[in-house]
Amino acid sequence: MPSGRVHNLINIAAYSILSAAALALSRQDLLTITPVQALNFTVAYAAGTFLLSPDLDLAEGRVDSKRHWGLLGVAWVPYGRLFRHRGLSHSWVLGPLTRLAYLALLVTLIVGVLRYAAPALTLPTIPQPISLKFIVPVVLGYYLSQWLHLIADGIRPDHGFRHGAGRLKVPRSRARPGRARSRRA
Repeated sequence: MPSGRVHNLINIAAYSILSAAALALSRQDLLTITPVQALNFTVAYAAGTFLLSPDLDLAEGRVDSKRHWGLLGVAWVPYGRLFRHRGLSHSWVLGPLTRLAYLALLVTLIVGVLRYAAPALTLPTIPQPISLKFIVPVVLGYYLSQWLHLIADGIRPDHGFRHGAGRLKVPRSRARPGRARSRRA
């Protein structure tokens, strides 16, 4: 399996090829991409590559994505303890959603603490409604970066289904219920 740096290089190379193809197609009027859409795709792709890698499920490991978070990288340790490596967090659809949900939980906790500790502080809000012209490039950029990681790991799209939805880490006892251990004399 590739290291985190190799994953990053694969994603950078793929982004370069995609950008060149998009530029060539737009110059021939075969594709229309606004600068804002290109920026949204790029930011989501970069976030998925460098900050929200599927390898964040390595609880104690020295993962590039944790390192890119700096001191906040420690906030991903509970995520790594919750998901076993290459389990649900490495599925094609739910895996990327688990990282977004975990990040949303972290942001919600931080905003809640800030609102309680400093009620006079003005926090930015999410503009409503969010258009498809914004969402589609963001989702495409994020998921494409995740899928390239999974392809490089050799993980097929049916991975989560083949492995019982990739199970969460659940402590198990050594003895199976209802079975007695056999003893050898």
